[in-house]
Amino acid sequence: MIEQKTPHLTNFQMWEAWKEQGDLEVKKKLIEQYLPLVDYVTNRMAIGLPKNVMKDDLASNGVMGLIDAIEKFDYCRGLQFETYASWRIRGAIIDGLRQGDWVPRSVREKAKKVEEAYQHLEQKYLRSVTDAEISSYLQVSEKEFLGMLQDIAVTTVCSLEDPIREEESETRMSMLVDDKAKNPDYKVHEFYLKESLVKGIERLTEKERIVVSLFYYEELSLSEIAEVMSLSPSRISQLHSKAILRLRGALAKHKDQLMQH
Repeated sequence: MIEQKTPHLTNFQMWEAWKEQGDLEVKKKLIEQYLPLVDYVTNRMAIGLPKNVMKDDLASNGVMGLIDAIEKFDYCRGLQFETYASWRIRGAIIDGLRQGDWVPRSVREKAKKVEEAYQHLEQKYLRSVTDAEISSYLQVSEKEFLGMLQDIAVTTVCSLEDPIREEESETRMSMLVDDKAKNPDYKVHEFYLKESLVKGIERLTEKERIVVSLFYYEELSLSEIAEVMSLSPSRISQLHSKAILRLRGALAKHKDQLMQH
C-alpha cells in the first residue's frame, strides 16, 4: 500500500472531499500520493523497449492515465484504487506508444511471421514445437531465429493489451479480470478465451511458464527474473517473447471465433 501523504484526512475522506465536494486541492494531493504508481508501471514497461523510447515520455503518458483514473474512480464500490489506476496508467502508456509508431514495420512483419509459425506448427503437431522446428519452417538458422526474437521483444511488451477487435477497447487481459459482465455472449467468449489460454500455456516450456508466471503474476521485472533463474536478461527476454508469441498464436483462433459472432 502506498504511504498516506495527508495525515489529517483518511483515504476515504479524501476521495469523498474530491468526488462529493470537487475539492481540487484534495485532488492534487491524491495525484501526489499515487505518483509512485506511475514510476512503478513505467519502470516495468520500459524493459526491452528501444533506446529511442524515453522513459520520461512513458511517465508523462502514465501521469495522464493516473489523472484519468482519479477522475473516473468510484470510491464507493470498495475497490482497490491502486489496481484500477495501474490499468489506466498502463493503458495510457500503451496508447502513447501506439501513437508514436515506435515499432518499425520490418519488426512488426517479423513478429507476425514468427507468431504465424508457432500457430501453424503447434496446431499441426498439437504440442510445443522446438526452436529447431520453427527455424526450419522460417528457413533460417537457430542463431538467426534467436536474433529475430531479440528484435521483436519490444512487440511483446504490450501484447496482452491488444484489442480483441480493432474498433473496440476491450482487451484480452480485460476479459480475464472483468467479472461483472453477465450477458450470454460474454460467457461464450470467456469460455473460449480461457480454453485457448489453457491450451497455449500447456504448450509453453517449463522455463517459459516460469517467466510468464514471475512477470505477470509475481510482477518481477525481466532483470529480476534473470537473477532468480540465473540466466542473462537477453535470454529471459527471448523466453518471454517465445511464450507470448505462442500464446498469441493460441489466441488467434479465439479472435476468429469472436469475429464470427
